[in-house]
Amino acid sequence: MDKKLKIITYGCQMNVADSERMAGLLKAIGYSLTDDIDAADLVLINTCCVRATAEDKVFGQIGRFKALKRQKPALILGVTGCMAQKEGADLLKRAPHVDFVLGTGQSSEVARVVQSIELERKHVVDTSNVSADIPSEVYPLRGGQVSTFVPIMYGCNNFCTYCIVPYVRGRERSRKPEEIIVEVTQAVAEGFKEITLLGQNVNSYAGGMTFAELLAAVDKVAGVERLRFMTSHPKDLSDELIAAIAEGVHICEHIHLPVQYGSDKILRRMNRVYTVEGYLRLVEKIRAAIPNVSLTTDLIVGFPGETDEDFQETLDFIRAVEFDAAFTFIYSKRSGTPAAKFDKQIDDATKHSRLNELMTVQNAISLDKNRALLDSTVEVLVEGASKTDDKIYTGRTRSNKLILFEHSSERAGDLINVKITQAQTWLLKGTL
Repeated sequence: MDKKLKIITYGCQMNVADSERMAGLLKAIGYSLTDDIDAADLVLINTCCVRATAEDKVFGQIGRFKALKRQKPALILGVTGCMAQKEGADLLKRAPHVDFVLGTGQSSEVARVVQSIELERKHVVDTSNVSADIPSEVYPLRGGQVSTFVPIMYGCNNFCTYCIVPYVRGRERSRKPEEIIVEVTQAVAEGFKEITLLGQNVNSYAGGMTFAELLAAVDKVAGVERLRFMTSHPKDLSDELIAAIAEGVHICEHIHLPVQYGSDKILRRMNRVYTVEGYLRLVEKIRAAIPNVSLTTDLIVGFPGETDEDFQETLDFIRAVEFDAAFTFIYSKRSGTPAAKFDKQIDDATKHSRLNELMTVQNAISLDKNRALLDSTVEVLVEGASKTDDKIYTGRTRSNKLILFEHSSERAGDLINVKITQAQTWLLKGTL
């Protein structure tokens, strides 16, 4: 009998990759994916706990299944991922209609746990062994048509004071290069043109070669049209890696390099172990070696102890760097992290005011960066029809700029040339 699986994924790209792997494991015991929640025999909620808003969304989603469970008593509801790791059995106290809770180190046990619940309805909670890896022989059930993620390492050793990831994902563990190459080769055979190598900190990869060497090896896999990676920590982005990107054939000219803040005082409180000056020197090296590089970043406002002077330093910093885009966040207390106990916590009104000012400055820079591309011709990897208009197709440049263009005969996965005719803050428009 064909059983239906609905997976709801929150959070980062690593969670997306984990969901695909769990889907692969569940396919082996008779489950196929569905978008129809009402038709599902098993619902898996793969969770994030990086910010409080992510947890609130998850608890809201879990609550909505209480009524469905009453209508369908046989429905199995499972919660996995980072919030499952953090909350453990407490999650069942808050939501007793959940059947199982699996932490980040136990996602490879999902098929066994589901089978045990099918036979004997009982709650299962397992958040042990946070540093366990998904076995290499697990082949993911991938979503999408064009791009896919391949994890190269798990966990994080950095212990930034605001971040829960090392506590819920464990310490860094790197996969073997040959396992990664096999998975990339399989993904290409499925038709994926763009590969993104994933890790909480990819450039501290230690699987028997450097990350630069791994990137160069994957670049040589036949059929890979584009190669990306994320996320990088500035302290580990080496000259060797910069050279590998510059010399690569399919390695895209885009580096996501989270800085988090533009003041040395706050960077120290965050335990980021680099300085503003050091980051600026790194940016100079990158742009000297890769002149057409696109640089994006993450920024947090409202960190404990942040003063008006610190914030103004950050505005000056982003004006100096001129990022192509920035993902901006309000600091969110995470219980279990050092920063949650720091003094001089910032009030919400100040946080929101500073976030708006930061976004105004960065959006103007992003728009100027995109306007500089007007009348140029760029290579675009076609992703498919726009969500709002099937006559308009979307794609991305090698520098990760989103492009909209009028559809002709292109198909998802095609590489085409587009002339940029219109620039907006978040996207570009063009003609073939």
